[in-house]
Amino acid sequence: MRAIGRFRIPPQTTEQVMATGRNFLFIPGPTNMPEAVRQALTVVQEDQRAPDVADFILPLFADLKQIFQMRDGQVFVFPSSGTGGWEAAVTNTLSPGDKVLGACFGVFSELWTGLCRRYGLAVDAVEVDWGEGVPVETYAERLRADRAHEIKAVLVTHNETATGVTSDVAAVRRALDAANHPALLFVDGVSSIASIDFRMAEWGVDVAVAGSQKGFMLPTGLAIVAVSNKALAAMKTAKLPRSFFSFEDMLRTNRDGHFPYTPPMTLLRGLRASVDLLLSEGLPNVFRRHHRMAEGVRRGVAAWGLRLCAGAPQWHSDTVSTILTPAGIDAGLLVKHAYRRYNLSLGVGLARLAGKAFRIGHLGELNELMVLAALGGSEMALRDLGATLTPGAGVGAAAEYFRESAAPAN
Repeated sequence: MRAIGRFRIPPQTTEQVMATGRNFLFIPGPTNMPEAVRQALTVVQEDQRAPDVADFILPLFADLKQIFQMRDGQVFVFPSSGTGGWEAAVTNTLSPGDKVLGACFGVFSELWTGLCRRYGLAVDAVEVDWGEGVPVETYAERLRADRAHEIKAVLVTHNETATGVTSDVAAVRRALDAANHPALLFVDGVSSIASIDFRMAEWGVDVAVAGSQKGFMLPTGLAIVAVSNKALAAMKTAKLPRSFFSFEDMLRTNRDGHFPYTPPMTLLRGLRASVDLLLSEGLPNVFRRHHRMAEGVRRGVAAWGLRLCAGAPQWHSDTVSTILTPAGIDAGLLVKHAYRRYNLSLGVGLARLAGKAFRIGHLGELNELMVLAALGGSEMALRDLGATLTPGAGVGAAAEYFRESAAPAN
């Protein structure tokens, strides 16, 4: 114990957060916020019905279409989390008793099918091993067999945040087309859109849901829902109840640059700044950067001798890595220790992965040195809890990959 003035300072323990320095945020959302976005949020309150608000809102809607890579349809922005976006997708396009095809391979894919059941939909949920993604061949079989076209919607969780698994949306579209099936294609892109390549028009997606706190690098609070013309047409016959999440109410007011209720203008100002950053970097560059950062994490994990939950490279996510802890290491304790000792925020293992895995989120505003900090802190925490790792192995492997894969200097 050391003394400073008349105060006696106990040694640092794992029960204390480090008093100096910043928190290193590496959960899979909310993500780190760029300074330009933070500054855009710190504006004085404004009149949401002012005559010039439409001059701000309408170009924002148009530019959001670019992020989703869509040609027609409409983007809606709801004050909500991504779960509200799921609800909007379902309630505006389907009717009680409609059949929905989905797959369960992680917490969030299970929650989405669960939401459908709560609305009285007939859910055909394919159970998949955690560590794999959407079973395209099984979907194709179900769609071919559905000659009466009872399936009205097909659900795809593009990126399962619990397991660090990304699925092939384009392959599901090919399966629908091969079966000549008219079902709507719904995509949960909450932890993929604005980080992983997503092509709404090319892949024939009818409703895509994103969240502000992931690739858009904002605080939680916006569900961004892109809707095709086909899905908007389905709204005319859909009989599920909706009120707050009504596409019809949004369409009526959005066309003039307004909302059916008070919009969160500060978040919309931040969204404008985020979209500007994404478009100025260029979406292909955004996707390449995320892949490169993710690959650095994967190289580090391999150097530790640990495994990802994602069972094969085809499933690897470029926004979050779910890492299985060694035998004898409680992942929940690891996450707490990393936070208290090193001021590093990691994602916990969820549901059946609780205590067995931790997650490193690598999306949003991110560069090489930030990734190395996440790996270094994780490595120290693992060794503190008894994991047998070569000191510096993970950081070294990632650093070499980043150095070798860097673009040539000008």
